Amino acid sequence: MIQSVGNSKRWWSWRPWGRSGCESSALVPVVVEHFSRTNAEYQRIRSQTSSNGHPGLVDFLFADPDSPHSPETVFDRLRWGGLFIYVTSRAQDAAVCAQQFRAGRGFVIETQPTSIRADEHRLFRRARRAHYFIARKIDLIQIGQTTDRFTYHVYLTKRPDPEQGWVVCKEIPDTDKVITRLRERFPEATEEMITKNARKLVEKVFPVFLTREAAFLRILQRDLPPEFQNRLPKLYEYEKDANGFVKRMYIQWLRNGGWPITQIEFAKQSAKLLEILHERIGVMHLDLRLDNFVITKDGVGFVDFGSAVRVGEDLTQSPMLARLFDEMMTTSQIQRDLGRMKKTGRVTSKLFCDNHEKVDKAVDLFYLAMQMNDPHANPDFVDLVEFHRGSEETRLLATLTREILQPTDPQNPAYRTATDILNGIERVEAELKHLAPTPAAVPAA
Repeated sequence: MIQSVGNSKRWWSWRPWGRSGCESSALVPVVVEHFSRTNAEYQRIRSQTSSNGHPGLVDFLFADPDSPHSPETVFDRLRWGGLFIYVTSRAQDAAVCAQQFRAGRGFVIETQPTSIRADEHRLFRRARRAHYFIARKIDLIQIGQTTDRFTYHVYLTKRPDPEQGWVVCKEIPDTDKVITRLRERFPEATEEMITKNARKLVEKVFPVFLTREAAFLRILQRDLPPEFQNRLPKLYEYEKDANGFVKRMYIQWLRNGGWPITQIEFAKQSAKLLEILHERIGVMHLDLRLDNFVITKDGVGFVDFGSAVRVGEDLTQSPMLARLFDEMMTTSQIQRDLGRMKKTGRVTSKLFCDNHEKVDKAVDLFYLAMQMNDPHANPDFVDLVEFHRGSEETRLLATLTREILQPTDPQNPAYRTATDILNGIERVEAELKHLAPTPAAVPAA
């Protein structure tokens, strides 16, 4: 989505937040016009995206001195990889503001402060210059913040290969960052325990899982059918530590964007991709939180294969790996959700109850059934999935989810595979088409 501060169905909009008639505000349209003619990224995304006026995250954000423009405010409005363009009538303003975005705030300056002539624009009767700079959001979370969503240090970086351009760098975080995260999550733990566990994570656990993820990405690149190649990230390059484990890797950036899809299409594409993973390639994702879904011009995709396991893989061959997966299966958010719903009776299917806290395809099926009901829980999808609470589409998909999780015969559930769920979604799609009103007949001439 392409917007400035404001909300409109145009490709860019401007509603000054400060005093009316502000000269810098009047310069914003000049820079937008220049930007739309000279920036290839803006032109490409505009051709692939529908701006539908939802208050979701945006790809391009324009601001002047009277608009909120602190790095913290801008960070929360932009998609990952989005561009912030600050416009002012004074060169000093642009330089000062740019300095804030250089100070480790989750951005990189893509275009240093510069200016363009605005005197030919109809808004001005005498010579003017529009001063601006461009910053790109490269971090997933702001510096100093922690979250349960991200374990590794993940950020965007530009590669020398023009065909790769901006890519995702995923690397082992330093020990100090892990210590900070553990302190916030476990305030009752002693400093000695926190430091010990942080070192274990950085030196043993993270390298093992990052090495496994690199291997799975190679398998996926090799075995995915051509029509699904662009829906999972490609591995470009990786670096190893002294012990031969992957410490940093560069992978394809699957940028959220594209024309909006319906909720039923979101569910169907997700189920089809999971079917390919399970039945064709033999890979279980095991962490299908909505944060690990993407929606691009090529369709719904999955990212973050750090927890993946081959179907039939014997984890007991490595005692350390078996122990790590046992811990993950008892502490992950997915397993906590499943355990809570099992306890309250909202999950009764034998398939899910028997595989609670186990490495099994059922883990993916459980979260797929959950995620297709509330795609807007991921703020990136507000403009990408047409989701309307109370609609017939939402009601029928919610009914399907209940049938999956709480079957009439819990001991013999009808939904046991990704193919079963895909077939159920297709039946809902057919019912929706049947319920859709037919166009009124046109009388013959």
